Amino acid sequence: MTDSIAERIAQIRAAIPPEVRLVAVTKTVSVEAIRLAYEAGVRDFGENRVQEAEAKQLQLQDLRDITWHLIGHLQSNKAATAIAHFDWLHSVDSWKLAQRLDRLAREQSRCPRICLQVKILPDPNKYGWTVPELLADLPQLNACESLNIQGLMTIPPQGLTETQTRSVFEKTRQLAAEIGAQNWSHIKMAELSMVCQGTYLLAVEAGATMIRPGQIIFGPRNI
Repeated sequence: MTDSIAERIAQIRAAIPPEVRLVAVTKTVSVEAIRLAYEAGVRDFGENRVQEAEAKQLQLQDLRDITWHLIGHLQSNKAATAIAHFDWLHSVDSWKLAQRLDRLAREQSRCPRICLQVKILPDPNKYGWTVPELLADLPQLNACESLNIQGLMTIPPQGLTETQTRSVFEKTRQLAAEIGAQNWSHIKMAELSMVCQGTYLLAVEAGATMIRPGQIIFGPRNI
């Protein structure tokens, strides 16, 4: 890519409604590149790994209005650290994890914003509730008063056509509407974090409130 980080961010913002939250995914991205994105107006940053995020946050303490999003799979033994270091947890993928997070959040006097990760289609490579599992667990999740459950997150399986991907996103939106209509006291469905590299416009068209571009902004990852 020859465009600068600022130019790429401007192109994305021009293509999405202003109310859609742009979460710049910074896995393996340098602190210097994060600062460039910040200077271009980005305030939401997504990290896949708790340990990598901790190191970057130490170097970016002067940028006090950053909102940090954990977007990768969260291991139970990292749950307490994640609550302390992230404003949003997008990948809460099981009742067991939600229960642990609720207890730890209460102990830390925190109330992290949560997205529940759901698998609309079977996918052995992804974590998350199936739709029937999630619907069955809603009463227990509603009792998690230290979690600020805000919506759903989904990642379509790899190899889908554009039409199939759109269908996954639309079914996620429909599921959120179904859950929202049940009027739970501690479960809101205001947010949809719908993810697939290169397809953020499909997600926006289907109702995503948060998109998570990474390589589109920063270029290929240094893995």
